[in-house]
Amino acid sequence: MVGYKHPCNYCEQLVPKDARICPFCGRSDPTGPLRCPQCRNPVELGWLVCSHCGQKLQIKCPKCGKETFSGDKCASCSASLTVVCPNKKCRHQQMPGDVCIMCGKPLK
Repeated sequence: MVGYKHPCNYCEQLVPKDARICPFCGRSDPTGPLRCPQCRNPVELGWLVCSHCGQKLQIKCPKCGKETFSGDKCASCSASLTVVCPNKKCRHQQMPGDVCIMCGKPLK
């Protein structure tokens, strides 16, 4: 159907089904499945933990201090939530989690 839109996974505004960035909240992959930062299993907005691995999906924003869904940006203040692996040989930038998805070292 021409012109059919889907709700953004983050702000629920209607966006084109092939949108790569939500024009309302600026987050990437607004209509794609949300994924656990640890095991990459599909998760849903509002879940507290991943149903597959038990990873906590709600984190405290380092900028505003409010609890938010573990994504790329805070739902309250839009601050970046990505972390950098502390392993000097890796330094992979990723979503918060327990271990680095590239090298397996613990994230702080």
